[in-house]
Amino acid sequence: MSEPARAARPAADRLTPELRAYLAGIRWATIATVDPDGAPHEAVIWYGLQDDGLIINSRRTRHWPRNLLRDPRITMAVQDWSDPEHWVGLKGEARLLHEGPQAIADIQALARRYDRDPSRYEGQDRLTFLVEVEQTFEYRG
Repeated sequence: MSEPARAARPAADRLTPELRAYLAGIRWATIATVDPDGAPHEAVIWYGLQDDGLIINSRRTRHWPRNLLRDPRITMAVQDWSDPEHWVGLKGEARLLHEGPQAIADIQALARRYDRDPSRYEGQDRLTFLVEVEQTFEYRG
């Protein structure tokens, strides 16, 4: 038996003010993308809020951005290390947003958010994706 079709919720409903406040904190995200053989691939990354989604950035040659260019499905888990039994999960799709100089500017903004030296990213070949959130969930132990 197939699952009944669900109407998509507006993006504003997916990232409530409470979730946005949580995600605005300096936390790392674990992401999962889909390998060509269907297996999951995980990585720990930085992220930033943008409008009703999340910005993520990587060197072009890494595994997970290649996966997203082929298959945009992504899941993210963002844990609160001050309360390890509290985390937020996100499901959605990632679309290529920037490459070239704008992607460098994006990673430099993320570096400043995470209190790292933004100059170390100059001259790299990077990609920025916008994660369009389709579903959220929160876990508290």
